[in-house]
Amino acid sequence: MTVWTMEYRDYYKILGVDRNASEKEIKKAYRKLARQYHPDMNPGDKTAEKTFKEINEAYEVLSDADKRAKYDQLGANYQQWQRMGGQGAGGFNWSDWMAGGTPGGSYRVEFHEGGGPDFSDFFSSIFGGGTRTRETYRQPIRGRDLEQPIEITLEEAFKGTERVLNRGGKRRTIRIPPGAREGTRIRVANEGEPGYAGGQQGDLFLIVSIKPHPAFERQEDDLYTDLKVDLYTAVLGGEVYVPTLAGDVKLRIPPGTQSGQTIRINGRGMPHLKNPDQKGDLYARVLVQIPTNLSAEERTLFERLAELRQKHE
Repeated sequence: MTVWTMEYRDYYKILGVDRNASEKEIKKAYRKLARQYHPDMNPGDKTAEKTFKEINEAYEVLSDADKRAKYDQLGANYQQWQRMGGQGAGGFNWSDWMAGGTPGGSYRVEFHEGGGPDFSDFFSSIFGGGTRTRETYRQPIRGRDLEQPIEITLEEAFKGTERVLNRGGKRRTIRIPPGAREGTRIRVANEGEPGYAGGQQGDLFLIVSIKPHPAFERQEDDLYTDLKVDLYTAVLGGEVYVPTLAGDVKLRIPPGTQSGQTIRINGRGMPHLKNPDQKGDLYARVLVQIPTNLSAEERTLFERLAELRQKHE
């Protein structure tokens, strides 16, 4: 009677994913771990090399629909055998799952780690020899993306601007589009870390920050500013000029405008990042300026005005 003993390998645990993980989740987990334990990243580290081989073996199975289906069925049967106490002469019946069928004979065969250069005896016995071992071991790994902060003024964010990037002696002019916001990411292709084993170079992302402006406060694509208005214009109404990032505009102040009242000016805010022809609004908060250092004649007139107001109340 042939008896097979072999250690079960949990490929889901090796990749750190759930058993119901999607193909995309498995690929993402693999890429992260493969980059971390790649031999080019860990020269001379035998532990990292062993982990890298295990990662590749797990991905070889879980990324292949047929292999994964067979492995899931094997895992279900193995777990059932464990729940029953793991009893029975010779242990779990591995022969039902051997890729090449059950060999004849009445001897005991034991499998141990290290049977092949890249795949374990577990893999080779269940799925065959593994013809992609060398290819998988040197599978190209994309370089890691990098981030770099970049500061611009609100005027530059309004009009769009450029920066010269100097990396490794190579100069590149980077365009920052109108409407860039705090935290906007500008992708610069192939300026990240180099890839491994022929993998593509990563990208560089410039993370935009906007310098505070002395006159304008930004909220999304809208701008807010304070507008000082003299008492007489606030009372009687009139025209004033309001500064914007595109130049001053004339604004009509209605009679009786109160201090703190906000007036909206359409289309005088920031351009939309994805559609610069559309702009937000400008909100001007009126601050009524009370005259000081009154002359004797002015004070007399204000007192007379106060008397008139009292008669009409």
